[in-house]
Amino acid sequence: METSPSPSTRLIDMELYRTFLVIAETSSFSKASELVGRTPSAVSMQIKKLESLLGVPVFAREGRTVRMTTEGEALLGYARRILMLNEEAVSLFQAPSVEGEVRFGAPSDFGTRFLPMILSRFARSHPGVNVDVSLDGSPMMLEALKKGTLDLVLYTARPDSDLARVGEIVFTEPLVWAGLEGGIAYERDPLPLAVSSSGCPWRRAARIALDSAQKPYRISYTSFHSAGQEAALLADLAIAPFPASVVSAPLQILDARHGLPDIGNYHMVLRRSRKAGKATRAFAEHVTECFRELAQGSSGSA
Repeated sequence: METSPSPSTRLIDMELYRTFLVIAETSSFSKASELVGRTPSAVSMQIKKLESLLGVPVFAREGRTVRMTTEGEALLGYARRILMLNEEAVSLFQAPSVEGEVRFGAPSDFGTRFLPMILSRFARSHPGVNVDVSLDGSPMMLEALKKGTLDLVLYTARPDSDLARVGEIVFTEPLVWAGLEGGIAYERDPLPLAVSSSGCPWRRAARIALDSAQKPYRISYTSFHSAGQEAALLADLAIAPFPASVVSAPLQILDARHGLPDIGNYHMVLRRSRKAGKATRAFAEHVTECFRELAQGSSGSA
């Protein structure tokens, strides 16, 4: 019996489903482009192709964000099930037989940037492994790794620190000054800063850069989470050292044109316990691969 689709059947490529799903989860074309490793224009073209195949719009732009249309919401459940079934089918024959638990620690701000995609992909390729996630500051996670309460940690480190040399560097990105678009906080003297708690490598890198430039500053706002720092920026009360990839409107990157020195790069470093088991090693390899894909996507869109 003939089972192949008829010429009029519209089949959707898996990559279109993946891009659609990431945009739906992030509500941003630009963030989705980073996660899928494509340029923003390529992501837009994928969605246009998807909408052309379906004959209906799946997203509507609202200012700086996007929302799903009614048709997009209807497609969402199908997209998730189709991708899950596809990856489960492949994993049945290709995925290693790994079971167990991984106690994984990551910086708090990392959780909203990279973690959802990493966990989702790993869960589909290694369904027998449970990942217990702890979000905390880098110093606290390293202490937990030392005590044996975590198996694997991802932390931030300055390039010149010893911590950058004792683990695997999986991602490198510039630190930049961030402030409100059209704001005047950077003009104040001394310069008001919004930073994380003591021990944060971004805070230390910012202070070193300002001290080297002999630019007076004061710590005006301290928050463990970047959302707290961002609140001070949005009120135009301070500026802050942020990863370049997270600065978007209504914030802007401030640089030498604003009288500010270069901060330099920071590293994301992966370090595992010496007693790491098979599940931990598998998850560590997965994290490394995800960041490698992210770096390749960023360089391809540069």
